[in-house]
Amino acid sequence: GNAACSARFSPAKTGAASARQEARARGPRDAVCALNTLQTNASALEQVRRERGNPQLQLQAMKAFLQRSGLEVEDLDCLNIIHVTGTKGKGSTCAFTEQILRNYGFRTGFYSSPHLVQVRERIRINGQPISKELFTKYFWQVYGRLDETKDAHGGTMPAYFRFLTILAFHVFLQEKVDLAVIEVGIGGAYDCTNIIRKPWVCGVSSLGIDHTSILGDTMEKIAWQKGGIFKPGVPAFTVKQPEGPMAVLMERAREIGCPLSVCPDLEEYQVEAHPLHLGLAGQHQHSNASLALQLSQSWLQRRFYSDNKKLRCTLLGSDDLVSCDPHSGVKDTEWPGRTQTLFHGPITYYLDGAHTTRSMLACVRWFREAAAQQEHAAGVPAVRVLLFNATGERDCAALLKILVPCYFDFAVFCPNITEAMASSSADQQNFNVTLEGVLTRCLDNQNSWKNLTGQEVEPSSGLLIPGSLPLVAGQRRTETLVFPCILSALRWITQGRDPVLDGPGQSSAPIPASVVAKAEPLREAAAIHVLITGSLHLVGGVLKHLEPSTAA
Repeated sequence: GNAACSARFSPAKTGAASARQEARARGPRDAVCALNTLQTNASALEQVRRERGNPQLQLQAMKAFLQRSGLEVEDLDCLNIIHVTGTKGKGSTCAFTEQILRNYGFRTGFYSSPHLVQVRERIRINGQPISKELFTKYFWQVYGRLDETKDAHGGTMPAYFRFLTILAFHVFLQEKVDLAVIEVGIGGAYDCTNIIRKPWVCGVSSLGIDHTSILGDTMEKIAWQKGGIFKPGVPAFTVKQPEGPMAVLMERAREIGCPLSVCPDLEEYQVEAHPLHLGLAGQHQHSNASLALQLSQSWLQRRFYSDNKKLRCTLLGSDDLVSCDPHSGVKDTEWPGRTQTLFHGPITYYLDGAHTTRSMLACVRWFREAAAQQEHAAGVPAVRVLLFNATGERDCAALLKILVPCYFDFAVFCPNITEAMASSSADQQNFNVTLEGVLTRCLDNQNSWKNLTGQEVEPSSGLLIPGSLPLVAGQRRTETLVFPCILSALRWITQGRDPVLDGPGQSSAPIPASVVAKAEPLREAAAIHVLITGSLHLVGGVLKHLEPSTAA
C-alpha cells in the first residue's frame, strides 16, 4: 500500500542551490514561460524526430528522463493507477472515474491533456487544478533536477508533454494521493504515460481515426496502438467497438495476458429502477459513463480485497464492494469544454472540443437537441452562429460538412489566439505554429464552408490589420467571417450584449465599419446561440474570456 510507498519515496532534490533560489524567486508565470521553451527546444525536437522511426526509443527516453528527475519507474506502482486510452471520450471517462472515486472519500490525482485555460488544469488533486504555489514549487524542483543533469546527457531536456507527465508523477507521489487517473496523450503503446508498469486497471474509450501520421491510417492499426497499454494480469475494459478494431483489441489482450471485458450499455445500470443521470450532456457520454463505472468497480474491488474488507455496493448488484452510491459520481461529474453550456443573458454558448468526425457527429447531435430545447423554452427563435477552428492534420472540410445541417446564420473562423496581445496568456502559447499559417488555415476553412453551403468563393475583400493577411474576408453580404483572434470574434458575435467581454486589459483588433454592418441581425436578435467547436484549444481560449475566474 501507500504507507510503504510513502516511506520509500523521497522527493526529487534540485541539488544546486541556484535552482532552489530560482524556485523561490520566480513565480508561476516564469514557470510556464520556462515550460514553453520545451515546445521549441532544439534538442527535444530533434529527439522526437529521431525516435519517430523507432517508437521503442520513446519509452526508453522517457524512463531516462524520469530517472534524471529523481524517480524510478517502480515508484509509479505506488500510485494505484487507472490508465485510460481511446480516440474520443477518454478525458470524459477519466473525469467520471475520478469523480466516482472521490465521492467515496479517496484522495484523487488526475492527469489529462490538453488544458483549456491554464496548464495547471492538467494536474488535478481532488478534482481541482493544483494551486499556483504547488505548481511553481514542484515545477522548479523537477526542472532544476533535469536542467542540472542535461550536460551529462548531451544537453537533452524532455519535450513539453513528457515534462508535464513527469511533473504529474512527482506531484501525485509527493501529495500522497490514494490513486491516480492517467489519461494517455496519443495512442498508447509508445505514449510516454506507458512507462507505467503495474496499473490497477486499464480502459479503452471509443476508437476512431485521429493522429494518423503517428498511429496509422486504419481503425485496426489505431486499435493495436491503443491496446499497447494492456499489462499482464491487469483487468481492462473497453466500450463496444466496431468489429475490426474490437478483434484487434481482443488479440492484443490475449497476447499480453490481460483479461479484457466489454462494458454493458448504460441502460443496464439502474438506481431503484430509475435510469442514471449524468453530469455531462450528450448521448455519446453514456458509453464513457459505463466505462467509468466498470473501471471504478474494478479499482474498488482490488482496494477492498487488499484491505480484507467486505462491504456492499449497489453497482451491478455486487456483494463485495463498498457501501456508497457510485451513480452519484457520474451525476456530479463536471468536465469543462465538453458538451458545456453557458448562459449569458440573451446569448447561449455551446462549447465542445470535438475534433474528429465521430466526435463532431456526437457534438452536432447534442447541439441540435440542446439548442432546440432552449428555443422552445424561450419561445423565440435564435440566431445561430458557428465559431470554428481546427488544428494539426485534421480534415477541416470533413468536420465542417458535418456541421452544415445545423443551419447556422453565421460561420465565424479564427485561430486559437486568445487576444491581440498573445503574450498576455503564456499558458496558451504554441510556438510550433506560425501566425501566417494559422490565419491561412482559417481562410481555407472559410472557403470550405462556402463550397459546402453553395456560396461563391471570391478573393478576400477586407483587411482587419493593414499590411497583413486578409483577416476578415469574403464577398459582400456573405455570412462567413475570419477574425485574427478569439476576442475579436466573440466581440463581433455578441455586439456588446455580453458585458464579460468588455473587461479591462483585454485587447482586440478594431473592426472595420463594413464588418460591423454585417452584424445587424445579431444586434436585433432576441437570442443568439453560439456553437464553439473543432478544437479544445479554441474552446479553452473562449472560456478564458467567458469565465475570467478560470484564468485567475
